[in-house]
Amino acid sequence: MSAESDALARVLVVDDSRLIRELVRDALDGVARLECCDSAEAAIEALAREPADLVLSDLSMEALSGLDLLERVRRTCPETEFILLTAHASVESAVEALRMGAADYLQKPIQPEQLRAVVDRILSHRRLLMENQRLRGALRTVESCRTLMRCLDAGEVYAVALDLLLHAVSGRRGLAIFHRSGIPGSDGVAFRGFEEREALALRRSLIEEKPALQLDALRDAQLGNPPALEEAFRVARVPIARTLAVPLRGGESELGMVWILEDDHPFGAREIDQATLIAGHADLALSNSERFLRAKERAFVDDVTEVYNVRYLLQAMEHEIQRAERFGKPMSVLFLDLDHFKRVNDQHGHLVGSEVLRQLSRVLGECVRQVDTLARYGGDEFTIVLIDTGHEGAVVVAERIRRTVSETIFEGGRDAPIRLTISIGVATFPDHWRSRDGLLDLADKGMYLAKSRGRNRVCSASELE
Repeated sequence: MSAESDALARVLVVDDSRLIRELVRDALDGVARLECCDSAEAAIEALAREPADLVLSDLSMEALSGLDLLERVRRTCPETEFILLTAHASVESAVEALRMGAADYLQKPIQPEQLRAVVDRILSHRRLLMENQRLRGALRTVESCRTLMRCLDAGEVYAVALDLLLHAVSGRRGLAIFHRSGIPGSDGVAFRGFEEREALALRRSLIEEKPALQLDALRDAQLGNPPALEEAFRVARVPIARTLAVPLRGGESELGMVWILEDDHPFGAREIDQATLIAGHADLALSNSERFLRAKERAFVDDVTEVYNVRYLLQAMEHEIQRAERFGKPMSVLFLDLDHFKRVNDQHGHLVGSEVLRQLSRVLGECVRQVDTLARYGGDEFTIVLIDTGHEGAVVVAERIRRTVSETIFEGGRDAPIRLTISIGVATFPDHWRSRDGLLDLADKGMYLAKSRGRNRVCSASELE
C-alpha cells in the first residue's frame, strides 16, 4: 500500500544475510510494513507484485549488486525511495549511489536508532512530496474542469467529462452513456479509443437494444464490470478487463454513466480521487445545463397555453425546412383558428376563454406526434409543423383535428359546457413553397379560405388561386 494512504508505508529489505534482515525488521517494527528478500532478484519479483515506498538494500550481493538493483528501481519504479547499506563504505561508492538517485547511504553495523530516524525522515519527506503532487494534480484537474462550466448542453457535458476522465487516469478507452428522464429518444452514447466497428456494435447493443443500459439501476456503481455492460461488450466482441464506473447526475432529469476501460493495471486511489473530483464538477455542469434549458424553454413557451410560442415556431420551422431539404423529405404546416371564439370571451369572460385555450392545447397535443411542433401563433390561432409528412397525410391529420375539436365538450366554469369548431389551412414543403414565411402565408390563406366557405373545415393551399 502506498504512503499516500493512511496505512503504514511498504518497505522492502534486501540483504543476503538473515541476521541483517532480522535486525532491520526489529528496528523498523511498527514504523513500516516490511517484506524481506534475500537477493536483488527476489526484490525485483516483489516489486513487480506490489510497488514499495522504500527499498533498503545491501550493496554487495551475489549476482546483482545493490547498485544494480538501484539502477533497476530508478528505471522501473521512479517514485520508490532507496537506501544502500554496506559494511565496506567508500567515498566513491557513496557518491555513485547518491548520483544514481539513492536517498541515503548507511554503514553497517546497523544502529537501530539511526536507521529508524533516517527511514522516518525519508518516508515523511516522501509523504510531503506525494501530498504536494496530489494537490498539484487536483489543482490541474480543477483548472481543466473549467471547460465543463462553459458547457450549456448536457450532451456536451458528458463528452467533455469523458475526455477529462481519460486524461486524469491516463486511460485510452472509455464511453459515456446518458439519457434524460421523461424525454423520449434522448438516449446517447460517446466513445473514445474504439475502432469504428466496435463503436457501431456497442451503440447498437447499448442504445438500440438496451436503451440507456438501465442507468437507473447502475447509477450507484463505482468499480467493476456491471453484468449488463459485460454482456453488451461480449455481444459486440470487444474485450474488456477492468473498468472505473463514474456516475453523473444533474439536479433533476439528467442521468449518465462514464466507464473508463483499462487492460493492464488497476485504478489506484489517486486516480479514483481525480475521477471523483471531475464527477463533482460534471454534476454541477449538468445542473447548470438543466437550469439553462428551463430558462430557454420558458422563453419559448406561451404563458397561457403552455405550448410553444411563435418565437420558437419560427426557429423550429427554419430548422425543419433545412432538414427536409437536406434529406429530401416533405414537411407540412397547419394553420388553425377557432370559429367565433370572440363569443366565448364575450359570453363567459376572458378567464374562461383562457381556460378553453388551455384545454384546446391539450386536445391538439393529443392529435399529433411528439416529434411534431405545436405552437400558439397568437390569440386563438395555432400552428402545427408536421415533420416527414406529405400533403395527403397532413390533410388527414387536419381532418382528424377538426373532427376531434368539434366533438370535444369544453368546460365553461359555472356556465354550460362550450362546443367549438375550428378552421384549418394546410401547406406543404416543397409542393407549395420552399421558405418558412411562404409556407406560413399559404397555410394562413388556406385557413381564411376555410372560413369563407362556412368554417369548420380544412382547406389546402392547392385550392388557392
